Amino acid sequence: MTAIDQLPDYLAKQKTYFSTGETKSVAFRIRQLRLLRELLQDHESDLIEAVHKDFKKPAFETYATELGLIFNDIGYAIKNLDQWAKPKSVPSPIVNFPSKNFIITEPYGCALIIAPWNYPLLLSLQPLVGALAAGNTIILKPSELTPHTSELLASLFSKYFQEEYIRVVLGAAETSKALVELDFDYIFFTGSNRVGKSIMRTAAERITPLTLELGGKSPCIVDETANLEISAKRIAWGKFINAGQTCVAPDYLLIQPSIKKEFLGYLKDSIEQLYGANPEESEDYPRIINQAHFERLSNLLDAGTTVAGGQTNAETLYIAPTVIDDVTKDDPVMQEEIFGPILPVLEFNTLEECVEIIHRHPRPLALYLFSNTQSFEDAILERISFGGGAINDTITQMGNHHLSFGGVGASGFGSYHGKASFDTFSHQKSVMKKPFWPDVPLRYAPYDGKLGIVKKILK
Repeated sequence: MTAIDQLPDYLAKQKTYFSTGETKSVAFRIRQLRLLRELLQDHESDLIEAVHKDFKKPAFETYATELGLIFNDIGYAIKNLDQWAKPKSVPSPIVNFPSKNFIITEPYGCALIIAPWNYPLLLSLQPLVGALAAGNTIILKPSELTPHTSELLASLFSKYFQEEYIRVVLGAAETSKALVELDFDYIFFTGSNRVGKSIMRTAAERITPLTLELGGKSPCIVDETANLEISAKRIAWGKFINAGQTCVAPDYLLIQPSIKKEFLGYLKDSIEQLYGANPEESEDYPRIINQAHFERLSNLLDAGTTVAGGQTNAETLYIAPTVIDDVTKDDPVMQEEIFGPILPVLEFNTLEECVEIIHRHPRPLALYLFSNTQSFEDAILERISFGGGAINDTITQMGNHHLSFGGVGASGFGSYHGKASFDTFSHQKSVMKKPFWPDVPLRYAPYDGKLGIVKKILK
């Protein structure tokens, strides 16, 4: 753990290093991105093992949903960084004739990244890729709830990178709180809405720009025109991967009554295909991160009628992939983001009813729709605001670095992935350059007789 009284010194050293200007060189940034890729390649098996120790996550999931996406973003940034970092020329209005106008992209300076526990590699290092590409120095605070992964990251980064450039800080909530109170140039936080609000209040005192990646109750809609068998398989995968501990997982299911019975049959079959008759014995099914989350989730199992799963084991922090029917809007499971392997099922008959149910909650981070009806798809996309999502699939939109990722309203603000990560950690500096001659006299006093000309120019 890092002593809190050392944190100001860590930041001061990073500010001093940033002031040298070394991180602004595009060649330097590309070298550091390649070094990060080398770190991950050299220690891929160590990182996978550390994540498994933290919550029994299978190697396939760690690579497919974490390391692979980080490698993808690193390669994309290296390939495109020269172009991203070039000054961009923009048109000049007649009022500024003659002039050249351009935008310079520059790093904010010293960035703080506070990462969550549920994807301890991806949600630590994917923002880091953007911060490095943009030319910042970084202090990274990984979660204390994944100690094996966090400690390994701290050890590896101290060996591969100068700590005045990238430093991994270990600690609990009080460490995060102390970091946020320091004079960073940018803050990037992924986590709960409650903590996000606290960070935003603190950042406001210094007018520090920030990105908040939060969460919410992400709906999953299935209408009667959907392919039920394929829909069930894709929803089961997206909901129960990482034992449901995914911020963009389907939080609850909205389905039309005419197809519910058939669909739930396919859903039960899909769960068994993924994890066997007893998922507790599956090597592919992770565990809940800690006792507190286990108890919170267990308390949500009393609602409605259990269609699948429901089994728990407090000693191993196991909660089976669970589907609950006959849920009402007033049940506790519908009052908060679930963030676990519990899928409540609600019915809707009409588009209006579907929209009304979703609008009971703040704007979600994700939305998923399974339908073969274009008019229904168009209406959902037009009438419901959400961070991002997919039609006829779940979660896989996260694998496209051309699609920016971020919340809206209570699910956060700001976005990243691919070029959006570079943009998030960059300041756009606008510049106009004029020659000394000609010096058009129109703007200078006295103004008598000039108003009509100005109106024509600025119309």
